[in-house]
Amino acid sequence: MILLVGLGNPGEKYARNRHNVGFMAADEIVRRHSFSPPRARFQGLVCEGTLGGEKAIVLKPTTYMNESGRAVGEAMRFYKLTPADVVVFYDELDLDAGKIRMKTGGGAAGHNGIRSIAAHIGPDFRRVRIGIGHPGIKERVMSHVLGDFAKADAAWVEPMLHAIADAAPLLGEGKDATFANKVHLALNPEPEKTQKTKDQKTKDSDGES
Repeated sequence: MILLVGLGNPGEKYARNRHNVGFMAADEIVRRHSFSPPRARFQGLVCEGTLGGEKAIVLKPTTYMNESGRAVGEAMRFYKLTPADVVVFYDELDLDAGKIRMKTGGGAAGHNGIRSIAAHIGPDFRRVRIGIGHPGIKERVMSHVLGDFAKADAAWVEPMLHAIADAAPLLGEGKDATFANKVHLALNPEPEKTQKTKDQKTKDSDGES
C-alpha cells in the first residue's frame, strides 16, 4: 500500500495559492485514476484507489499546513505503513516554476508542512518537490507563496499536474526515479529526438522526389 499526501491549506480562500500545489496534484491523481469520493478521516480528506497494481490512499490534511504531520502520522499508524510508503507532494521555492524533483529524506528547507510531517513520522519519507519559483527577495516570499497562481501560469501548471497524474502509477511500483524522469520528459520533450524526426521526414521526402 502507498499513502500519497498532498499538502495545502483547506478552504476556498487558499484553493489557488502556490502553497496549495500539493493539494492540486493530489486532486488530479484522484480524478485521473478514478479514486473513490473523498471522506473525512485522519484529520483530513481521504480517497482510495489503485496505482501501479498497489492499493493507494490519497490524503489531504485539513489541519492547515503547519500541522500536516498530525494527519499523516494518524493515517500511517492506522494502515501500519512505514515512512518509505509515504509520498508527499508539496511546493518548493528553490526550484524553478514547473520543475519537479523527487527525493527521499532530507531537511525541511523552511517548509512548515514538511517540518511537521518529519516531527511526526521522521524524515525518511518520499517527496515530490514541485517548483513554484522564488520571487527574488526574501521580503516577498510570504506573499508569493500565499498568493494565487496568475492566469498566465495555467500554461505550465495544468500540463505539469497532468504529467504528474499520468506518471503516478510508477510511484505505486516504487519507481521514483522513473516517475521523475517521465514527468520531466512530458514537460520537456527531447529536442534531439525531435530534430532527428524532422531530419528523417526531410530525407524521406527528398527520397520520394
